[in-house]
Amino acid sequence: MADKQYDFLMDLLHTPSPSSMEMEIQKKWIHYVKEFADEIRTDHVGNAIAVLNPAAPFKVLLAGHCDEIGLMIQRIDERGFLFFEKMGGVNPKAAVGMRVTVLGYQETFTGVVGVNAQHLGGIKGDFDVQDLYIDCGFQSKGEALRKVQVGDLCVFKTEPEILQDRYISARGLDNRTGAFMVAEVIRRLSEKGLSIGVYGASTVNEETNMGGAYFAAAGIEPDFAIAMDVTFATDHPNVNTKKQVEVELEGGPVLAKGAPIHRKINQWLKKAAKEKDIPLQYELTPKATSTDADKMRYTGKGVPVALVSLPLRYMHSPVETVSKKDMEMEIELLVTMLENITGKENLNPLYDEKWIM
Repeated sequence: MADKQYDFLMDLLHTPSPSSMEMEIQKKWIHYVKEFADEIRTDHVGNAIAVLNPAAPFKVLLAGHCDEIGLMIQRIDERGFLFFEKMGGVNPKAAVGMRVTVLGYQETFTGVVGVNAQHLGGIKGDFDVQDLYIDCGFQSKGEALRKVQVGDLCVFKTEPEILQDRYISARGLDNRTGAFMVAEVIRRLSEKGLSIGVYGASTVNEETNMGGAYFAAAGIEPDFAIAMDVTFATDHPNVNTKKQVEVELEGGPVLAKGAPIHRKINQWLKKAAKEKDIPLQYELTPKATSTDADKMRYTGKGVPVALVSLPLRYMHSPVETVSKKDMEMEIELLVTMLENITGKENLNPLYDEKWIM
């Protein structure tokens, strides 16, 4: 990864982008991709889309969501403590004792998620976010209301870390890595001659309702679409591998298998992996993928979809962790697969069957 691409990824990771508040990160994404995209599109929900070869009749959509999980201010008590609700799949146990960045309507400031000292009883048993609160140093509700109001958002306050020059640890790698990889696929494909139109979307709202993916696919009407997201790595302590398909960092991109996934697209991905000697891993999505792929699939007349995921440790925690090597392999996989698509492919799974003739 060259310095410019690395700096872009770090810029994304430093930018708060809780679901429904992605506009700052989208502006940065657009600023980066406009140098090599043939066309930039946006829509009414805030998706940012970089297009290559827009006149081509055969269209492929890549989607990586840029939003992250967060906290939403629910109420402010008389002493100025902030209580909150989850914005996406927040683990309340991971929030205890964390610093947060409060994205107030008047200004941005720091708070801490308070917890009762163990000497005073601590926090016991199962609990949810309603049992926690944020201390920002306010002394009254009136003081707090001058800076923050109900409905304002917060994110965990952490800095990206590089572990042994091998892994990246940060909040929101789910899925700003996907938005980054979509941009990088578009950049590399811009240097090649394409027979198809490629639409790279940094989508919004995946962590809460996946509405961004729906708008993107409905507007573009692609011939097929690929979601680029993250999936659970199992190569760390305390994981029950009897219930999870084994996935490891540096084991390569992860292809989904299941009812929503189009087998022909997976075949093309496997062919590209073989061509570039890229190892593949697999996850099972029997009924649904719980990613943007699900919403894209149900737009228009129906869109064939696949899901390519980045192995990730500690999902939805402040210290999510991925491998730089896996990111590079996934980018190379998508670039190779898409440059080999001619636009004459038939996605009908029965098309090659002799009995249909």
